[in-house]
Amino acid sequence: MRYLLMLRGGEPVDGRPLDTDISGPCQAWGEEMARRGVRVNGMGLHAPESATTVRVRGGKALFTDGPFAETKEQIGGINTLECETREQAVEAARSHPWAALGTIEVRELL
Repeated sequence: MRYLLMLRGGEPVDGRPLDTDISGPCQAWGEEMARRGVRVNGMGLHAPESATTVRVRGGKALFTDGPFAETKEQIGGINTLECETREQAVEAARSHPWAALGTIEVRELL
Protein backbone atom coordinates (compact mmCIF):
# COMPACT_ATOMS: atom_id res chain seq x y z
CA MET A 1 0.00 0.00 0.00
CA ARG A 2 1.10 3.54 -0.66
CA TYR A 3 1.07 6.17 2.06
CA LEU A 4 1.53 9.92 1.90
CA LEU A 5 3.48 11.65 4.64
CA MET A 6 2.54 15.33 4.86
CA LEU A 7 5.13 17.33 6.78
CA ARG A 8 3.40 20.20 8.55
CA GLY A 9 4.73 23.02 10.66
CA GLY A 10 4.09 26.53 11.80
CA GLU A 11 4.79 26.98 15.52
CA PRO A 12 8.22 26.71 17.19
CA VAL A 13 8.77 23.50 19.13
CA ASP A 14 11.07 23.31 22.16
CA GLY A 15 12.21 26.85 21.45
CA ARG A 16 13.49 25.94 17.99
CA PRO A 17 12.01 27.85 15.04
CA LEU A 18 10.63 25.70 12.22
CA ASP A 19 12.91 27.42 9.74
CA THR A 20 15.80 25.44 11.25
CA ASP A 21 17.74 23.88 8.37
CA ILE A 22 17.35 20.14 8.72
CA SER A 23 17.81 19.42 5.02
CA GLY A 24 20.88 17.23 5.71
CA PRO A 25 19.12 14.89 8.17
CA CYS A 26 16.01 14.83 5.96
CA GLN A 27 18.10 13.87 2.92
CA ALA A 28 19.81 11.13 4.95
CA TRP A 29 16.38 9.84 6.08
CA GLY A 30 15.18 9.79 2.45
CA GLU A 31 18.26 7.90 1.32
CA GLU A 32 17.85 5.34 4.11
CA MET A 33 14.14 4.81 3.35
CA ALA A 34 14.99 4.42 -0.37
CA ARG A 35 17.71 1.89 0.51
CA ARG A 36 15.10 -0.08 2.47
CA GLY A 37 12.78 0.03 -0.55
CA VAL A 38 10.11 2.02 1.32
CA ARG A 39 10.38 5.55 -0.09
CA VAL A 40 8.90 6.09 -3.53
CA ASN A 41 9.56 9.85 -3.72
CA GLY A 42 9.38 13.07 -1.77
CA MET A 43 10.12 16.75 -1.81
CA GLY A 44 9.94 19.95 0.16
CA LEU A 45 7.66 22.82 -0.76
CA HIS A 46 8.32 26.54 -1.03
CA ALA A 47 6.86 28.76 1.70
CA PRO A 48 3.04 28.99 1.89
CA GLU A 49 3.22 32.64 0.82
CA SER A 50 4.30 31.45 -2.66
CA ALA A 51 1.05 29.52 -3.16
CA THR A 52 -1.84 30.39 -5.42
CA THR A 53 -5.19 28.93 -4.44
CA VAL A 54 -7.61 28.09 -7.27
CA ARG A 55 -11.36 27.58 -6.88
CA VAL A 56 -14.06 27.35 -9.52
CA ARG A 57 -17.51 28.51 -8.42
CA GLY A 58 -20.41 28.88 -10.82
CA GLY A 59 -18.04 28.29 -13.73
CA LYS A 60 -15.84 31.24 -12.71
CA ALA A 61 -12.24 30.69 -11.61
CA LEU A 62 -11.24 32.47 -8.40
CA PHE A 63 -7.55 32.91 -7.63
CA THR A 64 -6.12 33.86 -4.23
CA ASP A 65 -2.49 34.50 -3.33
CA GLY A 66 -1.25 32.34 -0.47
CA PRO A 67 -2.61 29.19 1.12
CA PHE A 68 -6.32 28.56 1.49
CA ALA A 69 -6.15 26.91 4.92
CA GLU A 70 -6.82 29.31 7.80
CA THR A 71 -4.39 27.63 10.17
CA LYS A 72 -0.99 28.26 11.69
CA GLU A 73 0.28 24.93 10.37
CA GLN A 74 1.03 24.56 6.67
CA ILE A 75 2.37 21.67 4.59
CA GLY A 76 6.10 22.04 4.08
CA GLY A 77 6.87 18.81 2.25
CA ILE A 78 5.60 15.40 1.22
CA ASN A 79 6.89 11.85 0.95
CA THR A 80 5.27 8.84 -0.69
CA LEU A 81 6.03 5.47 0.88
CA GLU A 82 5.29 1.91 -0.20
CA CYS A 83 4.65 -0.10 2.98
CA GLU A 84 3.03 -3.43 3.78
CA THR A 85 1.18 -2.01 6.79
CA ARG A 86 0.07 1.31 8.26
CA GLU A 87 2.30 0.57 11.26
CA GLN A 88 5.32 0.41 8.96
CA ALA A 89 4.39 3.82 7.48
CA VAL A 90 3.86 5.32 10.94
CA GLU A 91 7.23 3.97 12.09
CA ALA A 92 8.91 5.57 9.07
CA ALA A 93 7.19 8.87 9.92
CA ARG A 94 8.32 8.56 13.54
CA SER A 95 11.93 8.24 12.41
CA HIS A 96 11.76 11.28 10.09
CA PRO A 97 13.75 14.27 11.43
CA TRP A 98 10.77 16.56 10.80
CA ALA A 99 8.76 14.75 13.48
CA ALA A 100 10.95 16.43 16.12
CA LEU A 101 10.14 19.94 14.80
CA GLY A 102 6.67 19.75 13.32
CA THR A 103 3.91 17.26 12.65
CA ILE A 104 3.73 14.43 10.12
CA GLU A 105 0.31 13.30 8.94
CA VAL A 106 0.22 9.76 7.51
CA ARG A 107 -2.53 8.91 5.01
CA GLU A 108 -3.16 5.89 2.83
CA LEU A 109 -3.41 6.74 -0.87
CA LEU A 110 -6.36 5.50 -2.92
